[in-house]
Amino acid sequence: MISHERCSANRALSSRSNIVSDSLKSKGMVLVKAMVLKEYGGPGVLRVQEIGRPEVGPEEILIEIAATAVNRADLLERQGLYPPPPPAPRYQIPGLECAGTVIATGERVIGFNIGDRAMALLPGGGYAEYVAVAEDMAWLVPEALNLTQAAIPEVYLTAFDALWDKAELMPEDRVLIHAAAGGVGSAAVQLALAAGVQVAATVGSEKKRQFVSKLGAHRVINYRDQDFVAAIQHWTQGQGVQAVIDFVGQSYLQRNLQILAAGGTLVIVGTLSGAEAPVNLGQVLNRRLTIRGTALRSRQRYDKMRLVQTFARRTTADFNSGRLKPIIDRIIPWEQAGEAHRILATNQTIGKLVLKVR
Repeated sequence: MISHERCSANRALSSRSNIVSDSLKSKGMVLVKAMVLKEYGGPGVLRVQEIGRPEVGPEEILIEIAATAVNRADLLERQGLYPPPPPAPRYQIPGLECAGTVIATGERVIGFNIGDRAMALLPGGGYAEYVAVAEDMAWLVPEALNLTQAAIPEVYLTAFDALWDKAELMPEDRVLIHAAAGGVGSAAVQLALAAGVQVAATVGSEKKRQFVSKLGAHRVINYRDQDFVAAIQHWTQGQGVQAVIDFVGQSYLQRNLQILAAGGTLVIVGTLSGAEAPVNLGQVLNRRLTIRGTALRSRQRYDKMRLVQTFARRTTADFNSGRLKPIIDRIIPWEQAGEAHRILATNQTIGKLVLKVR
């Protein structure tokens, strides 16, 4: 039963939304739908409202979004813990990636035509019907993918950056990928295998262990049943791995350093267990270890542009051949983004949670 107070609050919100819509209409703006964060909090703050359609700058393309996806960064942003990079956008709209159709181009755009299928890395704005994005942050969708499958730039670019730019892996090197059944983890497993890297992985259930094994990982460890340090030492005959890709942070730090080979690199992608932990600097010095972090949203435009274009050039053929295949846990209508956030927070998903916009 809905309380009288809640009904009154909902009517007030609806009234304010109608006032905003009427104001935009009076200015001759084309109205579109988006999930604008007007407050921070639980999944319930994700509500659709009408805004003016984004305008296209000289070097931008306007994408009619078919699909976007949910990332853990979206959950943090919804709680006010992961603000968009400056300059502050007119509307704070979550969503770090999208795929859709180009419907307009700026006067200096040379890489896209109206009607092209595009996928893009976004600083925000994916939870919407339309988004304007710099053309060098987007690339053409590989022919083998539909627009729902193509809503994966954030996870694949994060994995690509961690494996090659940060860990600098070479064929036949060994890597341990934690959380390997998740969006970034499953992308990292596929990318590493396609490049001839020996892959070990950790997961949290037997279902996930079977899934990652089918992806082709050479050693898959259910961390609930087995100590991953002992398993890696056995797998490498005590030599360790050249890199660890980690999403856990605090509780895994010492063990991650322990299983690195001399000269190895720990790449920190997330800090699910906490961001602060003591480090044995003697171990880092004596074994010449490197600890590196990676995040996409806060980078300078040129750095992201270089990553996007390098990724597109090196992976399009692998997507078309099927060597790389986006893993989608489920597809959810974007109006139910709050429910998608609740699902992702349970850590039970395999691959991506995609929000279908059109």
